Amino acid sequence: MSSSRTVLPRKDTSPPSALYMSFDLGDKKWQISVSDGRDGVSRHTVATGDTAAVADCIVKAAKRFKLSGRALVHSVYEAGRDGWWFHRWLCELGVDNIVVDPSSIEVNRRARRAKTDRLDADKLLALLIRHHYGEDVWSVLHEPSPEDEDARREHRELQRLMHERIAHTNRIGSLLVLHNLRPGIVIGGRDWPRWWNAHRDQVPTLLRAELERECQRLKLVKDQVRAIEAAHRRELAEGKHPVVDQLMRLRAIGPKGAWILDKEVFGWRQFANRRELAGSLGLVSTPHASGSIEREQGISKAGNRRVRALLTELAWGWLKLQPDSELTQWFNRRFACAGARLRRVGIVALARRLAIALWRYLKDGEIPAGAQLKPISAPA
Repeated sequence: MSSSRTVLPRKDTSPPSALYMSFDLGDKKWQISVSDGRDGVSRHTVATGDTAAVADCIVKAAKRFKLSGRALVHSVYEAGRDGWWFHRWLCELGVDNIVVDPSSIEVNRRARRAKTDRLDADKLLALLIRHHYGEDVWSVLHEPSPEDEDARREHRELQRLMHERIAHTNRIGSLLVLHNLRPGIVIGGRDWPRWWNAHRDQVPTLLRAELERECQRLKLVKDQVRAIEAAHRRELAEGKHPVVDQLMRLRAIGPKGAWILDKEVFGWRQFANRRELAGSLGLVSTPHASGSIEREQGISKAGNRRVRALLTELAWGWLKLQPDSELTQWFNRRFACAGARLRRVGIVALARRLAIALWRYLKDGEIPAGAQLKPISAPA
């Protein structure tokens, strides 16, 4: 897709002298494609993480394309497992680097599409040149600061630990059922040791050993969950997270939800308008209109999936705990009397409106219309 541009007589419309680089970051090797936008493509392969080889490629490419030492260097790579360290290293080197969303890159729609690391790097390079011509060819990701990036680690680890806790609990219950043992209590809970001591002899030796190892893993996971939650409570009590404190003032939003909203979105991202906010969460519509055909394909799901899932969960709680708010009344008018499918559609629409309302609440102090705040507890 090319943008329309008016060419003025005797006007040079070529981009200024610069070097363009694209990286395909693999597990064992990196594929690099380099061009000046005019005289072909130079390709290089370096070992994964070999920054000295990358710097050497830049020097060699500049000499090959006969560019001065002051020529600008633009580069791009897709977001992935390498994260942001390589982007920061390139920026320190003086390279104008961008990181793009892989799902936003245009692809050939043929049924059998050739795909190799070299072709991917060449495709990124062509799109990078078009990007610097002014075309809108992909979505550029916003870089978090090292501190903001690190702040997302704890709650993400906590979510993984909770999934592990459920997996261990289900595994123990399934193994016990093999011998018609159904505890009827919380597996791994306070009463579990006494129940297990009373029933362990009903289980064969090897299965008993496997269950006890599973219980040890479950205990380790639960101890780690408690440690992280205790650290969060201490930091909140010390007032280190004002955004979390402000969100928790609203009924229907607890410490876990407020923490994720702060660290994933509202604590470090700046949004120009509500559409930009909804787009970052994947809560924007994707219409399909061609000729007389018009249909809605649902939300894009291109943004932060953790926050999108959280907002959907918070929306259900909002209906229950904020019955007098305008958001709840809007949902009740539109979807409360509809079928189950339309209510699921409606709750996603409510999640989008709730995200916008929370953004305005944090940005301008505008409390969502009709919403109630939690009572302020008296000091001890």
